[in-house]
Amino acid sequence: MIAHPTILTIAGSDSSAGAGIQADLKTIAAHGCYGASVITSVTAQNTTGVKSILQIPDFSIENQFNAVMEDLNVVAIKIGMLGNKEAIMILSKLLKDVDIPIILDPIMIASSGEELLEKEAIKALKEELFPKAYLLTPNIPEAENLTGMKIDTLMDMQEACTKLGTENVLLKGAHREGNIITDLLYHDGVFHEFTHRKIPAKNTHGTGCTLSSAIAANLSLGEELEEACDKAIKYVAKAILESYPTGKGNGSLNHLYNIKGL
Repeated sequence: MIAHPTILTIAGSDSSAGAGIQADLKTIAAHGCYGASVITSVTAQNTTGVKSILQIPDFSIENQFNAVMEDLNVVAIKIGMLGNKEAIMILSKLLKDVDIPIILDPIMIASSGEELLEKEAIKALKEELFPKAYLLTPNIPEAENLTGMKIDTLMDMQEACTKLGTENVLLKGAHREGNIITDLLYHDGVFHEFTHRKIPAKNTHGTGCTLSSAIAANLSLGEELEEACDKAIKYVAKAILESYPTGKGNGSLNHLYNIKGL
């Protein structure tokens, strides 16, 4: 274990700072780790939705990645919003010889409904980056999109996990009906359930980004995968409970609730 491990987040920028790169860096810092970043896109968004997206050119993504990796001792990588096929292909090349855990959050649609990954890029995402991921963290709509199946029951979730074709999957269950959430981890051919009560809260912007970054942090701090996921789920729940109103829509989590005064 490294005292203050460095984690690289590769994702889009959220101008309201509730999701994306900003949420990732706050989450990583909250876990006592050091965060570095590669920005794949710049979104103009707030708590009510995404207004516009500017995709970062491939050469800049490559330059950012190389600048970080040649200097910092990165021990884990979290991948979030990529935007298009070109970003996926350049990352596939850059990650070819990388031998550290990669946590891939396959972001496709914003919680407010905007498309964050071009449809023609989904096939490339599955073929190029899924094989490189140590852990995939889709929600149910994303898993339905990736597998082509409807997911209603726990058995459906189990089947979807086996169809995604990655070493490990944490399928998030918050989109299912009911007051109890079951997140399902598929690891080494075994299913692990994390069950908790759904929090009736409005400030949930960026929960997926936050969860995947928290998992990367916990892995970097020496936790095994099951414990890393369990701690990350509990961190997100606490960050929701400790949140406060920001904006007119779905506000952000309080990523730094464990820091006095925040």
